[in-house]
Amino acid sequence: MSSLHLPPQRFSDLAALRAQVAAWRAAGERVVLVPTMGALHVGHLALVAEARRAGRAVVSIFVNPTQFGPSEDFSRYPRDVEADLARLAEAGADAAWTPEVATMYPPGFATRIEVAGLTEGLCGAFRPGHFSGVATVVTKLLNQVRPDIALFGEKDFQQLQVIRRAAADLDLGVEVRGVPTIREADGLALSSRNRYLTPEERAAAPRLHAVLARVAEAARAGAETAGACEAGTGDLERAGFRVQYLAVCDADTLAPVARVAGPARVLAAAYLGRTRLIDNLPV
Repeated sequence: MSSLHLPPQRFSDLAALRAQVAAWRAAGERVVLVPTMGALHVGHLALVAEARRAGRAVVSIFVNPTQFGPSEDFSRYPRDVEADLARLAEAGADAAWTPEVATMYPPGFATRIEVAGLTEGLCGAFRPGHFSGVATVVTKLLNQVRPDIALFGEKDFQQLQVIRRAAADLDLGVEVRGVPTIREADGLALSSRNRYLTPEERAAAPRLHAVLARVAEAARAGAETAGACEAGTGDLERAGFRVQYLAVCDADTLAPVARVAGPARVLAAAYLGRTRLIDNLPV
């Protein structure tokens, strides 16, 4: 393991990264990948800490253009690789994989990964092509790093399930683990996009978590999920949110459920001003 405060080895060349991974594996060590788009916060660092407990921690930093729609925030998505590397040094990451766009998508690149079913509702209904971009880039990252374990935050729960499905279907030989969402003291899920919020929006933002908690409680008590979600949507709209969806779904298939009879999640996406927030809770 690396020592705290030593900078991680930074790799932009795939052959060099693979040589290092092979050396760790030859020494009997496990390799754990934490895929990120940078703009690292405490939630990401919790993933790094989990990775260090399991093996050598490799963190990828790549703002993936193929998962952004034409009207989304690709151009303004926060980027500061040097600050990210400093945070990774504090967290004790062993390596940072920072490929260029031309490395990930060289001239003539023509392949996309499509995961059916799981991608069709929730965020998939509002972000056409998003999960294809996610599945494609994550499949590439898993093939590049060839980790034993890959860690993803549960805040992006639909993404987590899509990646689990792709990894299983394509026999990628990696264990995909979800890590519980890290929150501010007032319940707001940590996100790189939270920095877009104005002070007034930031004050209102915790309402999303509060509503999810109330819907989850009602669903656990046996309430019909449609009524609980309708009431929660109204609460959010009165607080200034523009709700895209609020739904209770089967935790594995993400299919909507009328009443909870097994593992489930309540999931939501809503705009607060220009900022799109997503969150979910187990039921």
